[in-house]
Amino acid sequence: MARARKNEVPASRIKPAPVVLIVGKEAVLGERMARRVLDQAVSDNPQRVVVKVDARSYQAGSLAMHSTPSLFGDVPLIYATHCEAMNDAFLADMLAYCEHPQPDVVVVLLHGGGVRGKKLLDTIAKHGYPQTTLERVTKDSDKAALIRGDVRAAKRKITDGAVEHLVDAFGQDVRELLSTVAQLLADVDGMITEDDVRVFSAGRSEATPFDVAELAVNGKTGEALVAVRHAFANRVDPVPLVSAMAVKLRQLALAQGATRGRSDTGMAPWQLDRARRQLRFWSGEGLAQAICAVATADEQVKGASRDPQYAVEHAIVAIGEARNKRF
Repeated sequence: MARARKNEVPASRIKPAPVVLIVGKEAVLGERMARRVLDQAVSDNPQRVVVKVDARSYQAGSLAMHSTPSLFGDVPLIYATHCEAMNDAFLADMLAYCEHPQPDVVVVLLHGGGVRGKKLLDTIAKHGYPQTTLERVTKDSDKAALIRGDVRAAKRKITDGAVEHLVDAFGQDVRELLSTVAQLLADVDGMITEDDVRVFSAGRSEATPFDVAELAVNGKTGEALVAVRHAFANRVDPVPLVSAMAVKLRQLALAQGATRGRSDTGMAPWQLDRARRQLRFWSGEGLAQAICAVATADEQVKGASRDPQYAVEHAIVAIGEARNKRF
């Protein structure tokens, strides 16, 4: 783990400053944080006007031009995006600006992570300008916390079942997950329930990778094949479909390990409970066989096969056969 910089500030405490660096490794959270800082800066001074700059296509000298207050009293509020891919002109101008920032001007930098612009990041730290980092959200418990946070911020309520279904169905993409929550908040009156989430999911134009994986692991091979063909018809890529099946089988394997004394599965409690229920229909040999089949499919959809869609369908059939191995 990289050592935290001395200028690192918790996300909850970040405020407008001459220069604010937001490292958004989880892009949607970085964008949210940038918007929060921009909104606060405008609230502090309504004369501030947002000027958006793309660091990838930046023209030399633009920063000096944009950071100069106008004759009408407007105060620039500069929002620079894609700083993880900044060009050399942006790097040079921003390094110079950090040495001599304009009074009352706020510059918000959104950096997606990585080593590009390290000299600028070091300079920002040297001057003590605040930085906050939004790490990638990988744990389902953290995704559930994001859902509950958005619902709570809207002064609404959501059932545990609805949260679980949202994480399962949309958790592979945090942006899509939060967008779905926002749509549910707009469409549903009162408490959001699991039925509301199911209705929303059913109204989508394609089956999600989670839908396909859930059907396959539960032995509903025919339904899984129908769902995956519907997904292909709607241009769903084979890779996330195989990935979802791998995740489901991994959860079964972790649940199997937990029954033998291992307690640290990394799964949320509801996932472990569900995996244990599903595991009753699997033998150890069958589970190993299914995992091998999906590993083969993973190689095939990533270039080893000329027909990746067939590879996905074959994996679904193999999972069904492996599940029935003990019976």
